[in-house]
Amino acid sequence: MRVGIAGAGAIAMGYAAFLDKQGHTANVWSPSGRGTTELTKGTPLTITGAITGEFRPNVCVSAEQLAENDVVVLALPAYGHRSVLEALIPFMRENHTVIISGHLSLAALFLAKRLSERGIEIPIVAWSTTVLTSKQRGVDTFNIGTIRSKVDMATIPVRLADAGLATCTTLFGDRFNLKDDVLTIALSNLNPQNHLAVALCNLTRIERGEAWGQNTNLTSAVGNLIEALDRERVAIASAFGKDVRTVFDHYRLTHNVTGESVGEAAAAVSARGNDPMGPKNLDTRYILEDVPYGLTPTLLLAELAGVDTPLHRSGVNIINACYARDLGQGNDLFSEIGPLTRENLLERVANGFSPECRSRPDDQSSLIAQVS
Repeated sequence: MRVGIAGAGAIAMGYAAFLDKQGHTANVWSPSGRGTTELTKGTPLTITGAITGEFRPNVCVSAEQLAENDVVVLALPAYGHRSVLEALIPFMRENHTVIISGHLSLAALFLAKRLSERGIEIPIVAWSTTVLTSKQRGVDTFNIGTIRSKVDMATIPVRLADAGLATCTTLFGDRFNLKDDVLTIALSNLNPQNHLAVALCNLTRIERGEAWGQNTNLTSAVGNLIEALDRERVAIASAFGKDVRTVFDHYRLTHNVTGESVGEAAAAVSARGNDPMGPKNLDTRYILEDVPYGLTPTLLLAELAGVDTPLHRSGVNIINACYARDLGQGNDLFSEIGPLTRENLLERVANGFSPECRSRPDDQSSLIAQVS
């Protein structure tokens, strides 16, 4: 199968290697062009870790060329989703499937709405996290740390879920848990809460550019904060009638580790030699992606669910104070899918956007301001 990958970072290049190993044709598009400079010169992609070898994915030079593939995978930070999707949407066809890897900020709803305006309905697949972890080690050299055995996924509209699951399985293997809808997926991404705790408790290290291991510095105290944030997220999901995995499920399914506490589980992962380095400057995705596109939507969903989330709210407020700006206002997706109520949200995650929704003026900015 021909697969277009939007993005040229560590995850995107990991996917290119993974798909090549599975016998598929990977075609990579770097929106800025910078990420594929060496590939266009003939330099091979070097992959180490869980996958090893040299790979030569094809390079796309435009969104139009990327859309010539049967499947498009978004593998780039959430703050790049809107611009990339808007570039792709004019070229989307009924035979496409779009996979959003590491779904944040209900981006699948944004795409569903924009495609509905063109009269197009396709399987839009949302994953709770990435299929693999990957870090850049040099120019066009990447190390794949983990290939996850299970990833939660859902599809908009729900009636195309089987088609979405079949595509994901064909490309990435039998590793997907099909969930009821993308709201469950939106509340299943643990990165925003975990990164908030890790970043808050190691902010000085980040700002000073120190070399520090994430698992080594996920101490018992940091783990306690993650557990408390996790309870708030699970409470939001429960209020919507959703069953989502906990942080302990994450350690068991991703790392095959169990423990009485997150700190204990992190120590067990670190003891195996798995201790990725933490961010080394304040321009980290742990903040600039996960606060506006992960935690701000979580707070919005908490408002709709009627659940109090003092730790999420306080954490965002503290980070905003540290950065001296309102990071939540950087979210450029939520303003396009509202106004949201509990009732129409549940309808839209199931069925997408009806003609009535397309013509209704949208303004979620007041709710964003309310929770910022």
